[in-house]
Amino acid sequence: MSGPYVIRGSVSLPEAELMWRFSRSSGPGGQHVNTTDSQVELRFDLAKTQSLPPVWKERALARLADRLVDGVVAVRASEHRSQWRNRETAAVRLASLLAEASAPPPRPRRATRIPRGINERRLREKKQRGDTKRGRSGRDWG
Repeated sequence: MSGPYVIRGSVSLPEAELMWRFSRSSGPGGQHVNTTDSQVELRFDLAKTQSLPPVWKERALARLADRLVDGVVAVRASEHRSQWRNRETAAVRLASLLAEASAPPPRPRRATRIPRGINERRLREKKQRGDTKRGRSGRDWG
């Protein structure tokens, strides 16, 4: 692998906690695919990890609850012919999944009123558009 995969800031995926599994892929490769284990499944025990800050871990556990099996999140990659490239893809995919799941929630939207001028202009343009369309009917043509 090409090094630590950064989740966010200084937090990265710990190599010791990653569990790899390889199998034969059904993807591209012709006869080559029948002889090599190029599909990669990367598993990460999110429930037991100590490498994530507790707040991030709670957020990720809550957001990925439907993807977890006994607290373990799994990512599979089989797009490439090479096992090494599939390993890279799976690790990057896992890091981005954890980054997205552990991100802080967006700020709540502050409710604001639409200015009266904008609303009046919108209604005026709607009326104008309706008049244009009404003018296209052939009622007055004789």
